[in-house]
Amino acid sequence: MHILLAVSAFNSLTQRVHAELRDHGHSVAVELALPGGSLPDAVRRHRPDLVLAPMLKTVVPREVWSAHTCLIVHPGPLGDRGPSSLDWAVTRGATRWGVTVFQAGADMDAGDVWATVDCPVPPLGKSDLYRGEIADAALTAVLLAVDRFASGTHTPQPQPPGAGRTLPYLRQEFRRIDWRIDPTESVVRALRAADSRPGVLDDLLGGQWYLHGGHPEDRLRGRPGELLATRAGAICRATRDGAVWIPELRARREPGRPAPVKLPAALALGDLLPPLPEIPAPQQPDPRVRTWSDIGYEERDGAGFLSFSFPGGAMSTGQCRRLLAAYREACSRPTSVLVLGGGRDFFSNGIHLGVIEAAADPGAESWANINAMDDLVEAVLTTTDKLVVAALGGNAAAGGAMLALAADEVWCRAGAVINPHYRLMGLYGSEYWTYTLPRRTGTGVAERLTAEALPLSAEAAQRLGLSDRTVACAPGAFADETARLAALLARSPGTRSRIAAKKARRDRDEAERPLAAYREAELTRMRVTFFDPQAPYHTLRRAFVRKEPPDGTPPHLARTAAGRHRAPLPFRRPGVTGPAQQDRARATGGC
Repeated sequence: MHILLAVSAFNSLTQRVHAELRDHGHSVAVELALPGGSLPDAVRRHRPDLVLAPMLKTVVPREVWSAHTCLIVHPGPLGDRGPSSLDWAVTRGATRWGVTVFQAGADMDAGDVWATVDCPVPPLGKSDLYRGEIADAALTAVLLAVDRFASGTHTPQPQPPGAGRTLPYLRQEFRRIDWRIDPTESVVRALRAADSRPGVLDDLLGGQWYLHGGHPEDRLRGRPGELLATRAGAICRATRDGAVWIPELRARREPGRPAPVKLPAALALGDLLPPLPEIPAPQQPDPRVRTWSDIGYEERDGAGFLSFSFPGGAMSTGQCRRLLAAYREACSRPTSVLVLGGGRDFFSNGIHLGVIEAAADPGAESWANINAMDDLVEAVLTTTDKLVVAALGGNAAAGGAMLALAADEVWCRAGAVINPHYRLMGLYGSEYWTYTLPRRTGTGVAERLTAEALPLSAEAAQRLGLSDRTVACAPGAFADETARLAALLARSPGTRSRIAAKKARRDRDEAERPLAAYREAELTRMRVTFFDPQAPYHTLRRAFVRKEPPDGTPPHLARTAAGRHRAPLPFRRPGVTGPAQQDRARATGGC
């Protein structure tokens, strides 16, 4: 079938739906439902068999749903209604939730039901849940609904009478934290329910800030509301009965000023931050004591596991350098297998565009950040005494996807979405991608992937050679499944010979063309872009981090993307400014 995705943003769930529908042989196009745009006109242009809305914040016009079957994906169980469904679930501590696919009609969230799937709700942040359990349930429900529609024999069921419960938009007055009386558990739930957007508005150090993300801390204590310490850019703030770590802050927007950027908390506060102790994460964490760290290391059954989790998958210069130091330390350990990643959410999305945007000299910070990323990737590529596995429990994009390709093996959870391209940010890219991507996929496929700039499912990534294993498991089971597979690899009698063969290949490749030559060629292109104030990268970056509304649907999304048998598109070299400017309306917003 030809399916049109009508969405408010090309967010993570929309990307996954887009990728997996293509895997199932459907042709897929996207239209952004934007203020001033005409969704009915877009639908008439595409003439779809089915209209599907994985993430739509506006009402579907009568002109659309009366002429076409239009299916809405709602992140709530059967009978749930309202715009803040998942926010309320996290705020109230729900342990089970679900996703419902219903038909658009005259009444909001009240149409006939095509599919509904429930799911567990572990105590995590909203955005992590949205990309994990909720996305898994949504895909199951979407594929079921699409198959039912395609059969032509299925009759959707009306929602049960009286089942509807419409909850209001979760405004800031409902999210507000009272540091004097709220216990840690309530504070953490409030922070988690707003972790990516909109944040929790709060008074701090004489200003108003949106707090993003929250993790409980059991050992530090202080006067409720008091700042106690910093760790890796996060701040620790006392509650009535404990404390919480808050990784990111965003200043409240002032009238007539650009939208502020979400930043690591200590960086956002800058000179406002009083002298506080920098308390490193415990080297031997006690699982009974709750705390927070964005980098961790452990060993099990002959394998090392270097985990990291940076908000939004963005890696600043400082984060790259800290991860590199941890990687080098992990490499010094007597293990034959080193697993990089293995968490349940983002693997990496590359350089930290928010920190770059907030820098006094964004060009210089861009340059420092990309070099720090390259240093990390080089360390992975030159590890020749053990096998390195990149374990992607969640999504990876741009330089983060290329970081994964530096490993000897790439394992992806079945729900991961891979975006192996840079073009939509107006960049040529680095991270040694001109070495690692073609050696895995071949030159022709590498050129097509970087030119098309479309998301790939884990299945498609494995089919194209970008990954070596797809792990079908729930998000929370990925770490244990990765540990089991890594232990098998460490015990395998063939691992030592694989390590020797790996070193021999690296030596041959280095003799043919040194890694330094790839890096120099890539960075030459990147430097020109970073230090050219007229380069589209600067406009695209600003629009992305400040959530500026796009001008329209990007051409690469509005074009029909066929299923698995599609012909390769003509190659357009990444970094050319024309397509980048056309794609200014790229994916924005969402989780």
